[in-house]
Amino acid sequence: MRKTATINEIIVTANRKQNRCLSCGTAENMKNRKYCSIHCRQNLRQKLNTRSGLLQALNTRYATFYFSDTSIIMDVLPHGCKEIFRYTQTRTSGQKPAEDFSKMTNILGNAWWEEEKRTNRKYLASRCVLELATRYTVSITSVRPGVIKNPNVKTEFLNYLGIDKADLRSADLRKIIKNAYRRQAKVHHPDSGGHAIRFRKLHDAYKELLCWAENPTFTRRRGFPDRWFYDGENKKWVQPMPVHD
Repeated sequence: MRKTATINEIIVTANRKQNRCLSCGTAENMKNRKYCSIHCRQNLRQKLNTRSGLLQALNTRYATFYFSDTSIIMDVLPHGCKEIFRYTQTRTSGQKPAEDFSKMTNILGNAWWEEEKRTNRKYLASRCVLELATRYTVSITSVRPGVIKNPNVKTEFLNYLGIDKADLRSADLRKIIKNAYRRQAKVHHPDSGGHAIRFRKLHDAYKELLCWAENPTFTRRRGFPDRWFYDGENKKWVQPMPVHD
């Protein structure tokens, strides 16, 4: 069975082209967006989740899905294994990765059902499908991401004060909040011709951010910035998510 490029080679190739849609790969009119449209993201998510039964049949602990200009790749780590089982398929001209993923998993699913029908043993059917993969001994971190912490702050509060989300990780956060509030207050205070409602919202945002700076809270999730991630415990795919230092 022909081996594909390593994980790092695929990622490096993909990263050479900036601002590509994480669902279809297009670079047209992307600007700073991660997806060309909500429909495109939802379409790939639907395709991935629809075929999660195959991953359950393979007793999958973790899996990832990603693609380059030429290939789609699904890496699977079954429970109790120390090897990655990689399934690849050459991209079809004019087709999105979601369609190629469906085609590849349909082939694997049919192989599973044929073997299960022949042997009447599900574990033999799963073994048959795993034998179709190329095996790699790699670190578990290639299919199991670390925990990503994102500040649990409403974006509207940041917008009112004109603070960037990256500032929330600054050691001088309280100073940044106070300076931002002073700047905005000069513009929106009623005594300066501003609107009272806008100023109240600004002041509320100021107080909320100061409270958060005193006792920061974060949402914690697992995910990759450039790959879709399957968590066998929750039996669902997680879309790529930004990683902050």
